[in-house]
Amino acid sequence: MEVSSFLTSFVSYLLVFVVLMLLFSWLSRSPANEVVYYPSRVAKGLNRQGLPESHGPLSWIREAISASEEDIVAMAGVDAAVYLIFLSTALGILVISGLVLVPVLLPVAKTDFNLSLNKTATFNVLDELSMANIKERSPRLWAFLISTYWVTFVAFYFLWNAYSHVSKLRAAAKSNADIKPEDVALLVRDIPPVPNGQTRKEQVDAYFSNLYPDTFYRSMVITDHSKARMIWEELEGFKTKLARAEVVFSESKTTKSPEGLRPKNKTGFLGLLGEEVDTIDYCQNKIKELTSKLEAEQKTTLREKQLNAAIVVFNGVPAAAAAAQSLQARTGDRWLVSEAPEPREIIWPNLAKLSYERKVREIAVYGIVFLTVVFYMIPIGLITAFTTLDNLKKYLPFTKPVVDIGVVRTALEAYLPQIALIVFLALLPKFLLMLSRLEGIPSQSHVVRAASGKYFYFIIFNVFLGVTVGGALFKSFKQIEKNPNSTISLLGSSLPGSATFFLTFVALQFFVGDGLELSRLVPLILYRLKRKFLCKTEKEIKAAWAPGDLGYATRVPNDMLIVTIVLCYAVIAPLIIPFGVLYFGISWLVFRNQALKVYIAEYESYGRMWPHMHKRILAALVIYQLTMIGYFGVKKFLYVPILVPLPVLTVIFAYVCHSRFYAGFKHVPLEVAAAVAAAHKGQRIPNLTALFAAFVPLCLVRPSSQDDNFDDAEEFQDAHSQPVSRSASFA
Repeated sequence: MEVSSFLTSFVSYLLVFVVLMLLFSWLSRSPANEVVYYPSRVAKGLNRQGLPESHGPLSWIREAISASEEDIVAMAGVDAAVYLIFLSTALGILVISGLVLVPVLLPVAKTDFNLSLNKTATFNVLDELSMANIKERSPRLWAFLISTYWVTFVAFYFLWNAYSHVSKLRAAAKSNADIKPEDVALLVRDIPPVPNGQTRKEQVDAYFSNLYPDTFYRSMVITDHSKARMIWEELEGFKTKLARAEVVFSESKTTKSPEGLRPKNKTGFLGLLGEEVDTIDYCQNKIKELTSKLEAEQKTTLREKQLNAAIVVFNGVPAAAAAAQSLQARTGDRWLVSEAPEPREIIWPNLAKLSYERKVREIAVYGIVFLTVVFYMIPIGLITAFTTLDNLKKYLPFTKPVVDIGVVRTALEAYLPQIALIVFLALLPKFLLMLSRLEGIPSQSHVVRAASGKYFYFIIFNVFLGVTVGGALFKSFKQIEKNPNSTISLLGSSLPGSATFFLTFVALQFFVGDGLELSRLVPLILYRLKRKFLCKTEKEIKAAWAPGDLGYATRVPNDMLIVTIVLCYAVIAPLIIPFGVLYFGISWLVFRNQALKVYIAEYESYGRMWPHMHKRILAALVIYQLTMIGYFGVKKFLYVPILVPLPVLTVIFAYVCHSRFYAGFKHVPLEVAAAVAAAHKGQRIPNLTALFAAFVPLCLVRPSSQDDNFDDAEEFQDAHSQPVSRSASFA
């Protein structure tokens, strides 16, 4: 990429960001847009008057910086706070590394003149600021070798401190929070066949009351309630339709027509075919019909569709934590227990899948992911190759007259490769989330972590390696065909050349990506359209502006890609470090603002994502170290073996961190559980019945009692056991 194209893309991305930031400042002041720019506060019954007085387009930055970590946790949860710790950790690594690398390595590279002396090489000014401008076997390479160690140890320092901080934050948040249903519950899977003369409920109750006679409270056997859920969803649909019809009918009443016009609809396909009926009467009749049908199906489900899994509730937090970490049976494939997920994130169909089935599914899913990674690399490599202008003219000759126009050439070179890559990658996340659910994972947060891992592996192989290696192979295919032994040197020499592509890719991500995130133009437009043409009831209006959560499944891997890119090129082309600092600095500010005002947590895992973030940053560090070893080899530097210990040190560091901290994320430590109990000692004991009822699926709650507390009626007792008669205790 020519310098003019790089500057064009950078300046234009900067201008886009400034425009989007000004739009945000203007649009967010309008009270009509409050639900788009402050939905988190609106949902909590707050308003923007609770925020510091805003003045000017940059006031959001002051508000974001001045907020404490406690404010973040209170508004968006621990998971959002941990994501911000991840961003600040990456930022710290790059800032401290860059303070040494940029002022030292750029002059060393610029003054060696290797590229200018090589008459066959094509290069630009940016290449002269990279290791490509260092001669083979040059003593100057010592500066780059020492810098490789510097980046590694800076990363170790920040990652250790971050792991320790997140561990303390997680423990403190759980200790200070109110007691939640998952704090006193256990998920039990792989329950053996029911003995003769017992029901599944009696089997579970007998087993756990025998093991935990003083702390077992009650159990709920998991059922196959898919049919009940279908009926419930249909019932809820008619309730929504009825509410909408009543609003339409009310709005039709005017002084000229006080009786109004009752809405009508057809009962056939999509309301376009079939008999025309009065919508209100029709919905009321369907609601009565479906209510009776649902109650009958609930009884059938609870009595006849019990599965081999259960939720077991204890009368104390320490008891539930201890039970979750205990081996319940002699064999490892029976009575498997784990901490219960939050009720709102449980994936019910996955709970009853047996351990061997889950293992087979996991192997099959990762086989599909492997094939996806491999076959996606082909089109991504082609995209990378074809979107270079030389190849575009070569393989699509009819484009040459257009491409040779100066302005068009600069624009295409500045934008085409990055945009093509981002659009192509946008197709993948939902597919990986679906695959992760198919593994049999019991909770949504775990699915997100699993999908995030798959997406990380995908983008590393297909974006980082695909762009670097694929583009070089495509460009040099004929030379490699003539001399296969030149493959390694050609790939090594391609690394600095790819740095310019990644500079613009990173700039596009933080300027345009974060600008769109801050301005929320797309959510604003969608909300306005829905509000005008689709929404009639308050429920529909709320659904139109509900923002959801941060979207960790795609956001974290994309950030990890930037970490990997910037680390791998930090020493080879140090100019990329300021761009990495801008990316994580702007992202930290933008998402701090979004966590305080926009996003609403769909679940709370208390930072369970952090060990996965930590592990993948270390994976990026190993890729960086191996890249440097390979590139020093291409430079024929005799002292390259000095770098060999670095990957080994990284593996040792990962093992030490895992041994010290990970257990506290896998399970709730008993000292934390005891702290929870102590924090609530002397307070009113939470209602165990209400905590238990939180796990009952909505489709199994009788329609006539959904607004009341959970009803312990006799006909609903086949899967829901009676509470054990003893005084409850959380100590």
